[in-house]
Amino acid sequence: MAAPAYNLSDPVVRGLTAMALAAHRSSGRFLALAVGPGDLLADVARTVEREVVERSAAAGHDAYESSSLFFLVIDRQTGMPAGAGRVIAGGGRTLDDAPDRIGTDLSAIVAAHGLHDGKIWDCASFGILPAYRGTKAGLAVRSLLYRTFLNACRRADVRHVVAMLDHRAERNLALLGVRFVPMAGSGPFEYHGSPATKAMYVPFAGLEPSIAEQGERLGRFRSPYAGEIRARGLRRLFTRRAAARLAAQVSTGEGLDEHIKLPGLERRRLVSRR
Repeated sequence: MAAPAYNLSDPVVRGLTAMALAAHRSSGRFLALAVGPGDLLADVARTVEREVVERSAAAGHDAYESSSLFFLVIDRQTGMPAGAGRVIAGGGRTLDDAPDRIGTDLSAIVAAHGLHDGKIWDCASFGILPAYRGTKAGLAVRSLLYRTFLNACRRADVRHVVAMLDHRAERNLALLGVRFVPMAGSGPFEYHGSPATKAMYVPFAGLEPSIAEQGERLGRFRSPYAGEIRARGLRRLFTRRAAARLAAQVSTGEGLDEHIKLPGLERRRLVSRR
């Protein structure tokens, strides 16, 4: 595998995304892909990752390149990326770093969550570019990233999901309906500039049901739901409705699955390094 690149120029990015869009034509505005670490589009995802997450956190993924799978959402209107994500097979930095951070031996963490049996994925990074944040298009990008993750987990027969989550990511995923629990009952700690990061765990089998249930609860007026909506008044109502739609789409794939391709989990890759 060639050396990974985290700072592709805009012309190079545009050329690579044009190839992907030409290979996967559809009527939708966005295309979501899961690509392996040796795919040329993985460098596009790495370039987006470098922009949307803490730079020191992105740099820390260098040791896990060969075991990474990348998610990339491309906007057909701009011909450029809109968001990206990375998962790391085997538990990645979460299982490598968590024992020292929470003061618990890895063997105890494995025993606490049954990690001795089945495939483990670490949710290393997920994010959308600044231009999409707080917009309707941004909601579509997020929904595609989350659904691509679920589809990829299912295709790869993932059993366990772990993550290092700061307070913002934990809040957003809780509102989506993801029922992460603190790893081995641990508390928050400082990690890559965040003073309140937590090492978290969730079994994959429970993800879609809990997200679907959250969507139903959010859609029923006055029904309690997991997570937190900080907005007030009409904005709170609009945010709740948007969250309900997001959870419903992510859990079912309705309107999303036809725009998602997983070449990184298939024999034939979209773009292969030579």
